[in-house]
Amino acid sequence: MSAPIRPPTTRRRGRVHLVALTAGLLVLGLVCLLSIAIGARQIPLSEVVRSFVDPGGTPEDVFAIVREVRLPRTALGLLAGAAIGLAGAVMQGLTRNPLADPGLLGVSAGAAFGIVTASAVLHLTGLYGYIWFAILGALLASAIVYLLGGVGRGGATPVKLALAGVGVTLLLGSLTSAMVLASPLALDRYRFWTAGSLAGQDQGTLLRVLPFLVLGILAALALAPALNSLALGDQVATALGRRVGVIRLGGAAAITVLAAATVAVTGPIVFVGLVVPHLVRMITGPDYRWLLPYTLVLAPILLLGADIAGRVVARPGEIQVGVIVAFLGAPFFIALVRRRRLAEL
Repeated sequence: MSAPIRPPTTRRRGRVHLVALTAGLLVLGLVCLLSIAIGARQIPLSEVVRSFVDPGGTPEDVFAIVREVRLPRTALGLLAGAAIGLAGAVMQGLTRNPLADPGLLGVSAGAAFGIVTASAVLHLTGLYGYIWFAILGALLASAIVYLLGGVGRGGATPVKLALAGVGVTLLLGSLTSAMVLASPLALDRYRFWTAGSLAGQDQGTLLRVLPFLVLGILAALALAPALNSLALGDQVATALGRRVGVIRLGGAAAITVLAAATVAVTGPIVFVGLVVPHLVRMITGPDYRWLLPYTLVLAPILLLGADIAGRVVARPGEIQVGVIVAFLGAPFFIALVRRRRLAEL
């Protein structure tokens, strides 16, 4: 039996998306190069390139800055951006909520609460020690938000979930602050990631968190066909042979791992998972088979671009990337809420 022939329009659209995605990869490569080249110390681009092609002929201080400081920072921004963007896109698909984002629905705050609890109460300092508490805190926060957002008539609507997420985030933030004030060890850790930052991490930290991020990214990408079915409604998805409960459970696991692993290293970074999927939909439409790969490419561009901007604006110091992203994302969130007025408003 011959394979079904796709309409010419569908094939043409696929080629256009593939070309645009390739262009996005080229832009991402350029942004990564700029991230390695730009910093508090000005290093000529030729010296940056030489540190990779001719390490022996590169001055030791330049080699140390480029290969041991900026390269791990750029790699972390690449992975963290992809993880946060995919977590937001999958969350929006699972809940059919245009306002869904790990930072806005309390997942990141839950992960941060878990890390501070591990540091302040159990005195854990290693990444492998407290990353499990980050995952547990993220799961707990998301469950509470969903339960609170589903109270009342109409079930878990987008506005209810957003309000519940804000409330849970504030509550967990207060509890986190209380523990931080009582524990100098937790305070030292909290100072680093409270505003969200890509700085201060070495290759060892990156390698330790890499399996969690890669696993979560692969799981999120594998959900693309199922999310397309889920967008048609639970009943239609079930009629198409999808196991809705399994899809939601797998999606929740992917979101939790991605958000928790990222927060454990970079701190809470909001709005990337909200802004990028909406921008991507303007290019790809609602098809998650294209939306997720585009998000995988464009989210790191946004995060690394914001990190570069923070270094340039405040040179020789820097502004934390979480502050820059929040500054850019807050107006987008307000515009999105105003554009998507619902009955409750």
